Amino acid sequence: MIEPVAGLKWYPGYLDTQAQMSFAAEIREVVRAAPLFTPVMPKTGKPFSVRMTNCGPLGWVSDRDGYRYQPHHPKTGKPWPDMPAGLLRLWRDVSGYGHPPQACLVNHYAPEARMGLHVDRDEKDFDAPVVSVSLGDTCVFRYGGPARKDPTRSFKLQSGDVLVLGGPARLIHHGVDRILPGTSRLLSAPGRINLTLRRVGPADDEMM
Repeated sequence: MIEPVAGLKWYPGYLDTQAQMSFAAEIREVVRAAPLFTPVMPKTGKPFSVRMTNCGPLGWVSDRDGYRYQPHHPKTGKPWPDMPAGLLRLWRDVSGYGHPPQACLVNHYAPEARMGLHVDRDEKDFDAPVVSVSLGDTCVFRYGGPARKDPTRSFKLQSGDVLVLGGPARLIHHGVDRILPGTSRLLSAPGRINLTLRRVGPADDEMM
Protein backbone atom coordinates (compact mmCIF):
# COMPACT_ATOMS: atom_id res chain seq x y z
CA MET A 1 0.00 0.00 0.00
CA ILE A 2 1.20 3.49 -0.92
CA GLU A 3 -0.21 6.62 0.72
CA PRO A 4 0.69 9.65 -1.43
CA VAL A 5 -1.13 11.97 1.01
CA ALA A 6 -2.88 11.20 4.29
CA GLY A 7 -6.05 9.23 3.64
CA LEU A 8 -5.35 8.52 -0.05
CA LYS A 9 -4.44 4.83 -0.05
CA TRP A 10 -3.23 3.23 -3.26
CA TYR A 11 -3.03 -0.57 -3.57
CA PRO A 12 -1.16 -1.30 -6.83
CA GLY A 13 -2.02 -4.71 -8.30
CA TYR A 14 -4.49 -5.50 -5.51
CA LEU A 15 -6.58 -7.66 -7.86
CA ASP A 16 -4.82 -10.48 -9.69
CA THR A 17 -5.71 -11.39 -13.27
CA GLN A 18 -8.37 -13.90 -12.27
CA ALA A 19 -10.05 -11.43 -9.92
CA GLN A 20 -10.01 -8.75 -12.62
CA MET A 21 -11.63 -11.12 -15.10
CA SER A 22 -14.28 -12.04 -12.54
CA PHE A 23 -15.12 -8.40 -11.82
CA ALA A 24 -15.23 -7.59 -15.53
CA ALA A 25 -17.66 -10.47 -16.15
CA GLU A 26 -19.88 -9.36 -13.28
CA ILE A 27 -19.94 -5.78 -14.54
CA ARG A 28 -20.94 -6.99 -18.00
CA GLU A 29 -24.00 -8.56 -16.34
CA VAL A 30 -24.71 -5.30 -14.53
CA VAL A 31 -24.59 -3.42 -17.84
CA ARG A 32 -26.96 -5.90 -19.46
CA ALA A 33 -29.51 -5.17 -16.73
CA ALA A 34 -28.76 -1.44 -16.47
CA PRO A 35 -27.38 -0.17 -19.80
CA LEU A 36 -24.69 2.48 -19.91
CA PHE A 37 -26.02 6.01 -20.39
CA THR A 38 -24.38 9.38 -21.02
CA PRO A 39 -25.00 11.84 -18.19
CA VAL A 40 -25.11 15.58 -18.82
CA MET A 41 -24.00 18.56 -16.78
CA PRO A 42 -26.63 20.36 -14.72
CA LYS A 43 -28.05 23.51 -16.30
CA THR A 44 -25.88 23.42 -19.45
CA GLY A 45 -26.80 19.93 -20.60
CA LYS A 46 -23.24 19.35 -21.82
CA PRO A 47 -22.64 15.58 -22.06
CA PHE A 48 -19.94 13.88 -20.03
CA SER A 49 -17.14 12.18 -21.98
CA VAL A 50 -17.71 9.00 -19.94
CA ARG A 51 -20.71 6.72 -20.01
CA MET A 52 -21.96 5.25 -16.78
CA THR A 53 -24.38 3.03 -14.92
CA ASN A 54 -24.75 1.83 -11.33
CA CYS A 55 -25.46 -1.16 -9.16
CA GLY A 56 -26.61 -1.43 -5.56
CA PRO A 57 -29.61 0.11 -3.78
CA LEU A 58 -28.78 3.60 -5.08
CA GLY A 59 -27.14 5.05 -8.16
CA TRP A 60 -25.52 8.39 -8.93
CA VAL A 61 -26.93 10.37 -11.84
CA SER A 62 -26.38 13.80 -13.36
CA ASP A 63 -28.84 15.68 -15.56
CA ARG A 64 -30.14 19.21 -16.04
CA ASP A 65 -31.80 19.01 -12.62
CA GLY A 66 -28.51 18.39 -10.82
CA TYR A 67 -26.39 15.67 -9.23
CA ARG A 68 -28.15 13.13 -7.03
CA TYR A 69 -28.56 9.52 -5.96
CA GLN A 70 -31.74 7.68 -6.88
CA PRO A 71 -32.97 4.07 -6.68
CA HIS A 72 -33.72 3.58 -10.38
CA HIS A 73 -32.08 3.83 -13.80
CA PRO A 74 -32.82 7.21 -15.46
CA LYS A 75 -33.65 5.66 -18.84
CA THR A 76 -35.32 2.34 -18.05
CA GLY A 77 -36.94 3.36 -14.77
CA LYS A 78 -35.99 -0.01 -13.30
CA PRO A 79 -34.18 -0.52 -9.97
CA TRP A 80 -30.42 -0.84 -10.21
CA PRO A 81 -29.13 -4.43 -10.22
CA ASP A 82 -27.64 -5.87 -7.07
CA MET A 83 -24.04 -5.13 -6.24
CA PRO A 84 -21.80 -8.17 -6.90
CA ALA A 85 -20.72 -10.01 -3.77
CA GLY A 86 -17.06 -9.61 -4.70
CA LEU A 87 -17.37 -5.83 -4.51
CA LEU A 88 -18.95 -6.06 -1.08
CA ARG A 89 -16.04 -8.22 0.10
CA LEU A 90 -13.56 -5.75 -1.33
CA TRP A 91 -15.26 -2.92 0.56
CA ARG A 92 -15.05 -4.88 3.80
CA ASP A 93 -11.37 -5.61 3.20
CA VAL A 94 -10.12 -2.10 2.39
CA SER A 95 -12.65 0.53 3.49
CA GLY A 96 -12.16 0.36 7.24
CA TYR A 97 -15.84 1.22 7.54
CA GLY A 98 -18.33 -0.96 9.35
CA HIS A 99 -21.36 -0.53 7.09
CA PRO A 100 -21.85 -1.66 3.49
CA PRO A 101 -21.71 0.59 0.43
CA GLN A 102 -25.04 1.74 -0.95
CA ALA A 103 -23.93 2.57 -4.50
CA CYS A 104 -21.38 1.41 -7.02
CA LEU A 105 -20.89 3.88 -9.86
CA VAL A 106 -19.64 2.20 -13.05
CA ASN A 107 -17.77 4.63 -15.32
CA HIS A 108 -16.74 3.51 -18.79
CA TYR A 109 -13.87 5.53 -20.26
CA ALA A 110 -13.38 5.25 -24.00
CA PRO A 111 -9.78 6.04 -25.07
CA GLU A 112 -10.57 9.74 -25.54
CA ALA A 113 -12.58 10.17 -22.30
CA ARG A 114 -11.51 12.36 -19.39
CA MET A 115 -12.78 13.34 -15.96
CA GLY A 116 -12.06 16.86 -14.73
CA LEU A 117 -11.01 17.64 -11.18
CA HIS A 118 -13.96 17.23 -8.85
CA VAL A 119 -14.89 16.35 -5.28
CA ASP A 120 -17.32 13.55 -4.37
CA ARG A 121 -19.61 15.51 -2.07
CA ASP A 122 -23.14 14.38 -2.98
CA GLU A 123 -23.12 11.90 -0.11
CA LYS A 124 -24.40 12.59 3.41
CA ASP A 125 -21.77 10.50 5.16
CA PHE A 126 -18.20 11.74 4.69
CA ASP A 127 -16.92 9.40 7.41
CA ALA A 128 -17.16 6.59 4.88
CA PRO A 129 -14.45 6.49 2.19
CA VAL A 130 -14.85 6.17 -1.56
CA VAL A 131 -13.29 2.93 -2.82
CA SER A 132 -12.19 2.89 -6.46
CA VAL A 133 -11.36 -0.13 -8.64
CA SER A 134 -9.54 0.18 -11.99
CA LEU A 135 -10.15 -2.35 -14.78
CA GLY A 136 -8.74 -2.23 -18.31
CA ASP A 137 -6.41 0.36 -19.76
CA THR A 138 -4.14 2.42 -17.53
CA CYS A 139 -5.18 5.98 -16.72
CA VAL A 140 -3.32 9.04 -15.49
CA PHE A 141 -4.98 9.90 -12.18
CA ARG A 142 -4.62 13.44 -10.82
CA TYR A 143 -5.24 14.57 -7.26
CA GLY A 144 -4.97 17.84 -5.39
CA GLY A 145 -6.39 19.18 -2.17
CA PRO A 146 -9.71 20.39 -0.76
CA ALA A 147 -9.48 23.65 -2.74
CA ARG A 148 -9.55 23.62 -6.53
CA LYS A 149 -6.46 25.84 -6.68
CA ASP A 150 -4.37 23.53 -4.48
CA PRO A 151 -1.29 22.05 -6.21
CA THR A 152 -1.89 18.75 -8.00
CA ARG A 153 0.14 15.64 -8.70
CA SER A 154 -0.53 12.56 -10.78
CA PHE A 155 0.28 8.87 -11.02
CA LYS A 156 -0.81 5.98 -13.22
CA LEU A 157 -3.58 3.61 -12.17
CA GLN A 158 -3.34 0.20 -13.82
CA SER A 159 -5.86 -2.59 -14.16
CA GLY A 160 -6.32 -4.28 -10.80
CA ASP A 161 -5.31 -1.24 -8.75
CA VAL A 162 -7.55 -0.19 -5.86
CA LEU A 163 -7.69 3.33 -4.46
CA VAL A 164 -9.30 4.47 -1.20
CA LEU A 165 -10.15 8.14 -0.57
CA GLY A 166 -10.90 8.52 3.10
CA GLY A 167 -10.12 10.53 6.18
CA PRO A 168 -8.27 13.76 5.29
CA ALA A 169 -8.40 12.79 1.59
CA ARG A 170 -12.15 12.16 1.45
CA LEU A 171 -12.91 15.60 0.00
CA ILE A 172 -9.86 16.26 -2.12
CA HIS A 173 -10.11 17.16 -5.80
CA HIS A 174 -9.29 14.33 -8.17
CA GLY A 175 -9.82 13.34 -11.79
CA VAL A 176 -8.54 11.45 -14.81
CA ASP A 177 -6.25 13.29 -17.24
CA ARG A 178 -6.19 10.66 -19.95
CA ILE A 179 -6.44 6.98 -20.84
CA LEU A 180 -3.45 5.07 -22.22
CA PRO A 181 -4.95 2.74 -24.87
CA GLY A 182 -3.41 -0.67 -25.39
CA THR A 183 -2.02 -1.02 -21.87
CA SER A 184 -4.39 -3.86 -20.92
CA ARG A 185 -6.03 -6.81 -22.66
CA LEU A 186 -8.67 -7.33 -19.99
CA LEU A 187 -11.52 -5.72 -21.91
CA SER A 188 -12.65 -6.63 -25.41
CA ALA A 189 -12.08 -3.06 -26.65
CA PRO A 190 -9.69 -0.28 -25.66
CA GLY A 191 -10.80 1.72 -22.65
CA ARG A 192 -11.13 1.62 -18.90
CA ILE A 193 -13.82 0.73 -16.41
CA ASN A 194 -13.75 2.45 -13.03
CA LEU A 195 -15.91 1.22 -10.18
CA THR A 196 -16.44 3.54 -7.23
CA LEU A 197 -18.12 2.19 -4.12
CA ARG A 198 -19.85 4.81 -2.01
CA ARG A 199 -21.72 5.03 1.24
CA VAL A 200 -24.47 7.58 0.61
CA GLY A 201 -26.29 7.98 3.93
CA PRO A 202 -25.35 7.82 7.60
CA ALA A 203 -24.61 4.53 9.32
CA ASP A 204 -28.19 4.10 10.59
CA ASP A 205 -29.68 4.58 7.12
CA GLU A 206 -29.39 1.42 5.05
CA MET A 207 -31.59 2.32 2.09
CA MET A 208 -31.95 6.13 2.22
